[in-house]
Amino acid sequence: MREHLEALTEELRRLKAEGTTQVYVTDETLTKLRSVMKAQGPVAEPAPEATAETFSAAEEPAEMAQPVRATRAKTAASTGPGLRWDGKPIAPIPTPPEIKLPKGSKEEKMAWLRERVLNCPVSKEHVRLGRQLVFGVGTPQAEIFFCGEGPGAEEEQQGEPFVGPAGQLLTKIIQAMGLSREKVYIGNVMKWRPEMPTEWGNREPTPEEIAFSLPFLRAQLEIVQPKVIVALGNTAVNGLLGADPERKMKDIRGSWQTFDGVPLMFTYHPSYLLRNSALSVKRQVWEHMLLVMEKVGMPISEKQKAFFMKA
Repeated sequence: MREHLEALTEELRRLKAEGTTQVYVTDETLTKLRSVMKAQGPVAEPAPEATAETFSAAEEPAEMAQPVRATRAKTAASTGPGLRWDGKPIAPIPTPPEIKLPKGSKEEKMAWLRERVLNCPVSKEHVRLGRQLVFGVGTPQAEIFFCGEGPGAEEEQQGEPFVGPAGQLLTKIIQAMGLSREKVYIGNVMKWRPEMPTEWGNREPTPEEIAFSLPFLRAQLEIVQPKVIVALGNTAVNGLLGADPERKMKDIRGSWQTFDGVPLMFTYHPSYLLRNSALSVKRQVWEHMLLVMEKVGMPISEKQKAFFMKA
């Protein structure tokens, strides 16, 4: 139980760093948390006591329900190499591969790259037993390329990016733009879910993991040649632009950056919207999508312009 409390503490700390001011839990969950914390005593760097200032007792929508197993851990870069699910040390990451695409159509190149990724011995070595590498989905003819951090539990089970609750929300955002998943391309910086010593929990990828995976993403972008890249979340931005302690995420969110000469729009990850459903945050993300639509020359209706505006 103590390790669960420590995991919860880490998650709350991460949410606070991202700017989250409220976490939605049920009355029953809040009661259990208080009783467990009282029985167990303090954990390492304990989170503040659950009060009205830090928690809302409003009923949590089913799509937002996130059990403790969905917590994030620190990256292996800050905690050491660590162990994976089978108790063995996480294998070191070698030099990034060189990718030289063959001649052919976009579809032929993407099929070749997909086989290269799915049969990469290094990538396969880091996939959990019984799980899958996650390549990408969509059309190579896409004008918009949505880029996330890496697969989660649902994604590595199905072998497709953004299929969990956050992915379902991303699909709704894409549909609100007048598009579908089949008309865009969706990928991740990472092709495998960063290893953990347990089946539950996620962590941010290390710089070495990102560096190894980045050539595959660059190749996907080279094939698609999108008009716009949409980076979903801080880790996607750091993966694409490189980590920069001087970069203020709140200052560049919603502004245009570039990656290999392609316009890059940075917005919130859909999972953040599941935790923070404030109308103002939804409107921010939607304004970012309106900028993307304008950049690629998509028509924007008055109805679309008014989404998430206060009545």
